[in-house]
Amino acid sequence: MQDIRWNAFWLISSLSVLCLVIWAAADAEAALIFFSAGLFCYLIGHLYWLHKLHIWLKKPVLNHMPNGSGIWEDIFASLYQEHRKNSRNQTQLSSTLERFRHAASALPDGVVVLNSDNEIEWCNPPAENQLGLNLRQDQNQPINYLVRHSDFVSYLQAQEYGDPIKLKSWRNPDITLEIQLIPFGSKQKLLICRDVTSLEKTETMRRDFIANVSHELRTPLTVVGGFLETLGDMDGAVPESSKNYFGMMLDQTGRMRRIIEDLLTLSTIESNVQSPDDNEIDMAKLLNQIQNDAKGLSKSLHKSPHRIHLELDANINIKGGQEELYSALSNLTSNAVRYTPEGGDIFIGWHLRDNQAVFSVRDTGIGIEQQHIDRLTERFYRVDRSRSRETGGTGLGLAIVKHILSRHQARLEIESEWGVGSTFSIAFPKVRVVQKITEPVV
Repeated sequence: MQDIRWNAFWLISSLSVLCLVIWAAADAEAALIFFSAGLFCYLIGHLYWLHKLHIWLKKPVLNHMPNGSGIWEDIFASLYQEHRKNSRNQTQLSSTLERFRHAASALPDGVVVLNSDNEIEWCNPPAENQLGLNLRQDQNQPINYLVRHSDFVSYLQAQEYGDPIKLKSWRNPDITLEIQLIPFGSKQKLLICRDVTSLEKTETMRRDFIANVSHELRTPLTVVGGFLETLGDMDGAVPESSKNYFGMMLDQTGRMRRIIEDLLTLSTIESNVQSPDDNEIDMAKLLNQIQNDAKGLSKSLHKSPHRIHLELDANINIKGGQEELYSALSNLTSNAVRYTPEGGDIFIGWHLRDNQAVFSVRDTGIGIEQQHIDRLTERFYRVDRSRSRETGGTGLGLAIVKHILSRHQARLEIESEWGVGSTFSIAFPKVRVVQKITEPVV
């Protein structure tokens, strides 16, 4: 830019000096004609090289670039260097992209690159086989037009991609696919698709085994428990010296029965591949029921009951399975009652946060140390085993909650501080939220 300005300044200065000389030697009219002719020739020269540049830009072949003259020689030289630099960068980028595609094509898992509008930019052969795609025909097509499974569409719209989802293949019902979306770049997404049929079969065998064993154990435990209760009610059937042991037998039998019931419940939820009900739930009514249940449980466990508070937005409902969600929400509330010392406070909340409906239970209990939080939803995991037995816990409650929430595309959040208390929250995605419209009072 400085060269162009200097070139123009030099030309105008030279023309001005020559015009002054001509004016002094002849007259002003001759000087003006000479200045106009010189300026006209200068502009014609620029227009000529601009025309050459315009023609070259229509087909920018490096070997056909004009040479130029004067300042245009420098301009074309700079363009030549920039074009070579861009060509090298483009070659490197194309080579890198080609290596990525070769590497992704060798993966056993399906990979689909989606743009910000969820349109297919690229996919590898396993993704074509598993999802029924054809890159040549389906490129730039929205993924939800081609993968029409309702659970996948809900997963895509919920924009909560922390956990993968499992779907039965629409091409082969015997194949189970695990799909996860990973955001990257500028609102782009990477779809990873994996065939988990063998893992799912193993998991099904495990669930069936647990369900069958639990079912077979239920009857003999019921019989044993019944006989123990009958003997306990009979006068003189149990010697005074053995009543303590007899009471322990009754307690342990009851605990085993509760574990079996929870195992059967968990097995039923895990084996249910159907989507949960999509009915609108009156959350104000449901949460009032949960509050009353928590008050009843607190009175039965403690001489000094807890103070249980309920703060809710009555205009927010959700769609889902009422029985399952009642089980999940009441489980978190009952845990707060069991693990909060008598006379403490428990706060139940229901509100809207970033277009998500959030249920929360905050207590003033003993709290949980951070190293335990990530493992709380594992089966039979207990922070304090003796404390769990005292409160009647089976170690399966939060595992049941996790699977119920997974079926509703919800997320469990846990915050706790040792000695202060804990907050368990459930965030429901926007697609399940129903906001009631309140009519203005006239």
